[in-house]
Amino acid sequence: MTNPTARKFGYPHTLVAETAHWLVLVRPQQPTFGALVLVCKDEATAFSDLSAAAFADMKAAVDGIERLLRQAVGYERINYLMLMMVDPDVHFHVLPRYDGEREYAGQTFKDAGWPGPPALASHVALSEEGATALAADFAARWRA
Repeated sequence: MTNPTARKFGYPHTLVAETAHWLVLVRPQQPTFGALVLVCKDEATAFSDLSAAAFADMKAAVDGIERLLRQAVGYERINYLMLMMVDPDVHFHVLPRYDGEREYAGQTFKDAGWPGPPALASHVALSEEGATALAADFAARWRA
């Protein structure tokens, strides 16, 4: 059973990859190109509530995320934000950070906050079809 946070971020259509305890999803609102959401599948609303297995499995998810985004985005830094104010299930917003712009599928993605904190309000809103297509592209790269 998936949690409400995963469904809010478009699961299963935005699914890039899955480990034993984590879902890697495309974030439909892209403050930077390649923004993802890392959602824990455990029933936990506090970071300290995660199982030891989920903590250990996070390593595999983070390794995959960074390998994928390094290749697909060419980020200079990466931010993991745990912003559980609206969506209570344990999750991170993963933002690849870069100077300049990235182009994908005819759209331009600028990191409006570079080199400071991420500017979450400034984003490219992907359509449902666009988020699904990006997830499929990233999923293929993840498996490669």
